[in-house]
Amino acid sequence: MIFDYPPKVVAIVEARMSSSRLPGKHLLLANGKPMLHHLIDRLKKVSSIDTIVIATTLNNADNVLVDLANLLGVDIYRGSELDVMGRVEEAAKAFSADVVCEVTGDCPIIDCELIEQVIQTYLRNNASYVNNGLNGLPDGMGAQVFSYNALKQSAEMTKEPLDREHVTLHIRHHPELFPSIYLVAPRALSWPELGLTLDEENDYQFLKKIIEALAPTNPFFSCHDIIHFLQSSPHLLEINKTVVRKGDS
Repeated sequence: MIFDYPPKVVAIVEARMSSSRLPGKHLLLANGKPMLHHLIDRLKKVSSIDTIVIATTLNNADNVLVDLANLLGVDIYRGSELDVMGRVEEAAKAFSADVVCEVTGDCPIIDCELIEQVIQTYLRNNASYVNNGLNGLPDGMGAQVFSYNALKQSAEMTKEPLDREHVTLHIRHHPELFPSIYLVAPRALSWPELGLTLDEENDYQFLKKIIEALAPTNPFFSCHDIIHFLQSSPHLLEINKTVVRKGDS
């Protein structure tokens, strides 16, 4: 969507401590920092993002995420655990978002430049929704960008539990209502079988190896850097190759 004024871009990160497969995963350490800290630092490097919000739940277990948000100087919103769509929509409204950049807390090593590319694609085209994570990039490198108005409209149209659990599923299923752009990964970054999300213990061990190998010399290593590193150390791919990925957001 093209705006007549500079829009406010709000990055909203969904995170909670009660993951069924890896409880407390956002605070697991790599190179001396919690995984969610790595993600927030990367979002801070994206010049088009005006505000960063961690959207968590009202559960007491998530109080530690409020503490982390305060430590990192980012905002927090607390809402429904199960109605993730509602939580994100309310967070966007609370922080006056014109544009939402949605990233899940499971993506601690997402590429800053790829996020910037998605935002710029959205801002420069007359679309309601832009996604870069469905056409070739490794799992964990994807971001979604959409207008607050599109999310609000979508939220008003559906009460289906699956839609409410997966924030943009309804938008993606209705391109006739929400014109969409799906970016295709360049050949050098195309590796869709590669799992770089934090879902299970083996993912943590895998991501920890990557972070501790690359971050000391370049804290904001890119997707290209990750691929080059793994191509030179293919034995590491064995660590999490059996992890089964669940549905997207």
